Amino acid sequence: MNSLSEQYQQQAQPMVMAQASSSREIEEVKGQIFMAKQFPRNVFQAEQRILDACKRPSLAETAMYQYPRGGTKVTGPSIRLAEVLAQNWGNISFGVKELEQREGESVAMAYAWDLETNTRQEKTFTVKHSMKAKGKLKKLDDPRDIYEKVANDGARRLRACILGIIPGDIVESAVKQCEETLKGNSKGPLKDRVGNALKAFKDKYRVTQEMIEARFGYNAESFTEYDYLELIKIFNSLKDGMSKPEDWFEQKEKESKQSDLVKSFEKEKEKEEVKQDAAGAGQAEQ
Repeated sequence: MNSLSEQYQQQAQPMVMAQASSSREIEEVKGQIFMAKQFPRNVFQAEQRILDACKRPSLAETAMYQYPRGGTKVTGPSIRLAEVLAQNWGNISFGVKELEQREGESVAMAYAWDLETNTRQEKTFTVKHSMKAKGKLKKLDDPRDIYEKVANDGARRLRACILGIIPGDIVESAVKQCEETLKGNSKGPLKDRVGNALKAFKDKYRVTQEMIEARFGYNAESFTEYDYLELIKIFNSLKDGMSKPEDWFEQKEKESKQSDLVKSFEKEKEKEEVKQDAAGAGQAEQ
C-alpha cells in the first residue's frame, strides 16, 4: 500500500503543479482586466503619445518595411512601430509564447489582447529548427539559436496581431508622422545621408551603388528625400528578414571601366607575347 501510495503521489504531482500554474495565470489575467477597467485609456492622450514618439528620428528610420511582390511593392509598419503603438495605446497584453518544443520544430503563438474591449488576436505557427545558409539547410542545435529563430518568426505574427486590434486611423497617422519626421530630419545634408545609406548597403548586404542606381534608373547624385526614404524602407525590409537583396537588385554587377593606362599596358603585353612567339618560331625553323 505504501508503494502504491507513493506511485499515486508521483503521478498526481505534475497534475497539481499544472493546475497551480493555470490558476496563477488566470488570477494574473483577472488582475490585468480589473486594472484596465479601473484605469481606462484616454484615446486622445494615447494618440498624442504615439505621434510624439513618431517624431523621434531613431524610430522613424525603422518604422516602415517594404518588399516586392508580383511586380509591385508592399509597404507597411514594421514590428518596431507596432511595439510603440501597443505601448502607448495602453492596456494591451502582447507577446510571443513557445507552446511546445518537439524534435526538429517548435510550436509557438503570437498574441495581442486589448484588455478594455476584450478584443484578441492570436496566431499559432510552427518553426522548424533549421535555417538556410549559403544555399543549404543548417540544423539548429544550440538553444540560443532556436530561441532567436522562434523570436524572429514570431515578430511578423506579433506585428499582425497588434495592428489587428489598434484602430486603422491611428496606425495611418503614425505612419504619416514617421514619413514627415524623415523628410524634415536635419541631421545633415541629403548627399551625406544618401552616401551613408549606400555604404550601409554595401557593407552589410554587398549591394553596390551601381546596383541601387540600376533599380532607381538614375544616378545617386539625383536622389531626392523620397528616394532616400525608399532606401530606408528597403534596408529595414532586409534587416527584418521580410525580403532578400536579390528581390530588389540584380546580382550582376557592371564591369568596372578600365583606365587607359591599364588598356595600354595590356596592349604592350600582347605585343611582347607576339614578338616572343615569332622569335620562338624563327628559332624552331633554323
